[in-house]
Amino acid sequence: MKVRMAGRIFAALIAAAAWTGLALQFVDTYSNNSSVWLTLWVIFAYFTISTNVLVAVVFTWVAIDRGPRSGSIIAGTMLSILLVGIVYALLLPGALELSGGSALVDALLHKLTPVLVPLYWIFFARKGGLKWRDPWAWAIYPVGYLFYAIVRGRVTGKYAYPFLDVARLGWGRMALNACVIALAFMAAAYGIVGLDRALGARGKKGTD
Repeated sequence: MKVRMAGRIFAALIAAAAWTGLALQFVDTYSNNSSVWLTLWVIFAYFTISTNVLVAVVFTWVAIDRGPRSGSIIAGTMLSILLVGIVYALLLPGALELSGGSALVDALLHKLTPVLVPLYWIFFARKGGLKWRDPWAWAIYPVGYLFYAIVRGRVTGKYAYPFLDVARLGWGRMALNACVIALAFMAAAYGIVGLDRALGARGKKGTD
């Protein structure tokens, strides 16, 4: 089997895991309110959901060999889903924060996709194309979610994640939590760029 085909098959596995988890979460939440729009409103409060949608879309396109061609998109998607897994493991251990979440949904969206996407990047993504400016582009999505989550929480009185709960923690503690997560994200992002460039350079030497 060619590596390219193996990569597409692995991408299809990732997409299937994400789509399945999202579908199950939608069904679980819909069963509690019988409204499509309310269900979407409830589940899209969570970074977990929007990031797994990103994973599902990106890797569906990879699986059908339609893109993305940019290694930066794969790497940025990987960092976002890694953020989901790491934050869940460190700050939300054992907590099913998604409304109506089941053990299978939890496993697919919090544990499986955060493991499979980095494995795809390690074994199948082309290396050497990332730029030192890429982390700033990757940060746009999680920062955008942060502002969305805070505004939504202030309006509804309900925050998706306890570490963003301004009403309970206060602005100072919430800002500290956000800064720690942001610094960890950027450190990981620059680490990925450095590793990508090192592996790319090694690959070029191997072909000389």
